[in-house]
Amino acid sequence: MRVSKEQAAENRRRVVEVASALFRERGFNGIGVADLMKEAGLTHGGFYGQFASKEDLAAEACTHAMEVAAERWRVSAEAKGDEALTALLDSYLSPRHRDRSAAGCPIAALGIDVARQGGVARSAFTRGLRPFLDGLSRLVPGRSAEAKRKAALTTLSEMVGALILARAVDDPALSEEILEAARTSLGRPPGKPEAGDA
Repeated sequence: MRVSKEQAAENRRRVVEVASALFRERGFNGIGVADLMKEAGLTHGGFYGQFASKEDLAAEACTHAMEVAAERWRVSAEAKGDEALTALLDSYLSPRHRDRSAAGCPIAALGIDVARQGGVARSAFTRGLRPFLDGLSRLVPGRSAEAKRKAALTTLSEMVGALILARAVDDPALSEEILEAARTSLGRPPGKPEAGDA
């Protein structure tokens, strides 16, 4: 049965959204095409009518996840004003974010997998990373654009690294310690962060 162009576009959008969450949760190799399509509520046969390969889907899902997360950061920064960096650190380096990889930061969830992928996924990741750095450059202190850029690179690297480590360890106390140490290092006083989605 043929589907309309509108339905095909909706199906594609749904597959990309589902893949975006599942790849962040399980990694690119952690789910096959058949299971991914099942999660999207579609048949396996429809995949190759929509995508040339799983790698092409990985690139598109990466782009989608990065765009959604960057927009969330931008909206939050505008809403928080002078407290934007504080709010971002509290949200990003929180137990809630650590425990919700499927809905969380694609940089931390996909970075390691992307490094092992081919060109299209890595290109999508690289393009998607730039808005995060640009946004952080506006929030971090610095006397020049170059100083702010370096501070943004350092801040993002520490945030992502801490989140990856906090997710990787099997000791809850150590995981909390990692998150708190990163928050403190980045200028937040010790204590519980605000709950939120980064």
